[in-house]
Amino acid sequence: MTESLAKVPFFDLTSDALTAAVRGWNWPAFRADQLLDWVYRKLVFDPAQMSNLSPADRQLVGERLVFLSASRTREQVSNDGTMKLLLSWPDGRSAETVMIPDGYRRTACVSSQVGCAVGCRFCASGLNGLKGNLAPGQIVEQIAFLNRRMQPSGRRISNIVFMGMGEPLANYANVVAAVRILHDPRCFDMGARRITVSTVGVPARIRSLAQEALPVNLALSLHAPNEALRRELIPWAEHFPLDEILDAVRFYFQTTGREITLEYILLAGVNDRPEHARELAPLCHALRANVNLIRYNKVPSLPYRRPRDRDVLQFQAILRQKGVNAHVRKSRGRDIDAACGQLRRRESEALAQPSVAGQRRDGSAGVCPFFREKA
Repeated sequence: MTESLAKVPFFDLTSDALTAAVRGWNWPAFRADQLLDWVYRKLVFDPAQMSNLSPADRQLVGERLVFLSASRTREQVSNDGTMKLLLSWPDGRSAETVMIPDGYRRTACVSSQVGCAVGCRFCASGLNGLKGNLAPGQIVEQIAFLNRRMQPSGRRISNIVFMGMGEPLANYANVVAAVRILHDPRCFDMGARRITVSTVGVPARIRSLAQEALPVNLALSLHAPNEALRRELIPWAEHFPLDEILDAVRFYFQTTGREITLEYILLAGVNDRPEHARELAPLCHALRANVNLIRYNKVPSLPYRRPRDRDVLQFQAILRQKGVNAHVRKSRGRDIDAACGQLRRRESEALAQPSVAGQRRDGSAGVCPFFREKA
């Protein structure tokens, strides 16, 4: 094993784990607090710049720890301020992370996997299948990259949603470990209620998450009011019956007291009809849930269309008439490849078949499907 491979990823470590590590170097425990301050408060990731450490100590930190293991392969910034980064790791894997500005909030949409195995018919993330899980540090590192990118503006990430590439509950242990680091008061100090985990529904993992003593928000990607249509749109759904998912979601609410969000992507002519809204309403009443209605974001090569505004508003009106707390979320980043998986896919295609400089082969405008979450 080479020296670089032997280094411990800093962002894999909780504050207690870092303290244990520096004690193992025969350092006093307060050195861990110094490192945490440099990285999480000052956003300094180069040991050579950690001026309250001696030159010998800086060298030792550089030999023992690696801070940013990824490189920023691509960046896109929308006219509305939405920013998307494509991060690549030395093993050749890459994943996307997005920053969505909304008033005082800066929400990070993070990826938990490289690609996705769920295979939602309308999503770009799973078109090339699942390539692997991200480690806790690789998830946390996405926030570090975004914070450093925003540093000149004085802004930092205020909210986090696991709504990027991958199914978070299929990478359960690493996602929970990452959430603990994000929530750790000595690390990112992100309130659990400012973190949302979005899932297509893995009942056993939902129940486990409810008992982690991390009252994060839970969002269920529903996208259909009945089992048959849901299985048509989400092939993975055949493994987890909707009734079992809803029972697990109810358990999550009962255990954590956190209201559930139902995410419903509206696909023109597929699941956006008035009859779908009327069928969805009683399902919502069976849960303590609010509904996010999301206009579909067009993905090149897929047959689905963005719904008409009047159909979206009619869908919302029917739900509200039936007492459902339903909101239409505004699209962000429509002038860039901000839909989940698009930038990574386009970059892979470009590497395989370089396009004419400045020309987009797909001819489409990217759309960001990630929206402002409640605190």
